[in-house]
Amino acid sequence: MTSLDHGGIVARAADLVTANYVFPGIGEKIAADLRAAAAAGRYAAAEGPEELGRLVTEDLQAANGDKHLRLAFHAEVVPDGKDAAAEQMFLKRAAESCGGVPRFELLEGGVAVVEFAPMLFPLALSADSVTAVMTLAAQARGLILDLRGNLGGDPYTAQYVCSYLFDEPTHLNTQFWRDGDAGDTEEQSWTLPHVPGRRLGRDKPVAVLTSGRTFSGGEELTYNLQQSGRAVVVGERTGGGAHPRNGWTLHPHLELTVPVGRSVNPTSGTSWEGVGIAPDIDVPAEQALERAVQELLARLG
Repeated sequence: MTSLDHGGIVARAADLVTANYVFPGIGEKIAADLRAAAAAGRYAAAEGPEELGRLVTEDLQAANGDKHLRLAFHAEVVPDGKDAAAEQMFLKRAAESCGGVPRFELLEGGVAVVEFAPMLFPLALSADSVTAVMTLAAQARGLILDLRGNLGGDPYTAQYVCSYLFDEPTHLNTQFWRDGDAGDTEEQSWTLPHVPGRRLGRDKPVAVLTSGRTFSGGEELTYNLQQSGRAVVVGERTGGGAHPRNGWTLHPHLELTVPVGRSVNPTSGTSWEGVGIAPDIDVPAEQALERAVQELLARLG
């Protein structure tokens, strides 16, 4: 196990939060609190990277509960560099899940079920699988997207999936990225004018299944479809993480993740940050599929 430079890791974390956190004023306060805690000896007794990560994460999230702001422990050694830990994990888990599309099923009544898990991987890793499964699902009478085990992922992949479910250009989300001290840079997300294969279109009914584990990019896909009126959400309130993040390796087993942007939905004018997404039909996650099938079949008549 690589030795821990407790002070150096915490000091570097504080600097990165100050320079990159989406809310500069809050970032400065969090960084000051970290430095004060380090000076008081809070982290010095941490016996390993996992304990240090837990202690620092508690303090990072104390100001506003941002679940994307953490010093994450990784059991496997991660390479140095920005977003290196995420890239390593994406490669491994995408290969284990067929590009993040582990299940397609056609149920009685012509309702298709597509599961996106464990994440919405970047399109470089997932586009072939997403294209194939959405083209196949377009032939069904209705569609259920199972996001109960989706822990996050790439906003451009959420945009890509949504683009199969609309016929007309639709504004899905707006991201505001921190741009140093110059303020925010705005980036709008719209459905794409072209997708490979066949669209499901606007008229066929769609349901999204959620659980308390559904998070981040999985929540963005859910919220885009719910707020646009394109899908009914069935299941449990989601985890509540709306801030896209970057990551920095601070130790072979520790990655600092810092939110660098915030989402604003064009319909609600807000996001799911900290509160999660309330389902339209609130049922335990394990009952969500059965309930969603009933809902879609009733709409199909």
